[in-house]
Amino acid sequence: MGGRTGWRFRSPVGDGVRAHPDHVAAVRVSGDLLLGYHDAVYLRTVEYVGRLTDGDLRRIVDKSWNPPVSLGVRLFSVISDDLQHAGQAAFIRGVLQRRTAVSLLADVVIWPRSRR
Repeated sequence: MGGRTGWRFRSPVGDGVRAHPDHVAAVRVSGDLLLGYHDAVYLRTVEYVGRLTDGDLRRIVDKSWNPPVSLGVRLFSVISDDLQHAGQAAFIRGVLQRRTAVSLLADVVIWPRSRR
C-alpha cells in the first residue's frame, strides 16, 4: 500500500509464496505495524469497492482462464480466500487458548500444591 494512505510496507520475503520456511519464520512484526497495515488496507478497500459499478464487476480482468475471469468473480475469490485465512487464524487462536487453559488447569487441578 502506498500513495494516498502514506503507508509503506515491504515484506522481507516478498509475497511469501516461494520463500523458504526458515526465512518466513524469521520475520517479526509488531502488533502496531500489523494493525496499521490492516487499517490502511481496509480503508483503501472500502474506497475502491464503493466506487464499483455493475459494469465494473462484469469487466474481464484475467483472460488466461477458460472462461475468462470477471472482476466480480475475482473479488468473490479474494473474499473467499480471506475468509479461509480468517478461519485458519481463529483455529490457531483457539488451539493456543486451549493449550494455555489446559496448562493452567493442570497446574491447579491435576498437580496438588504439595507437588509444585
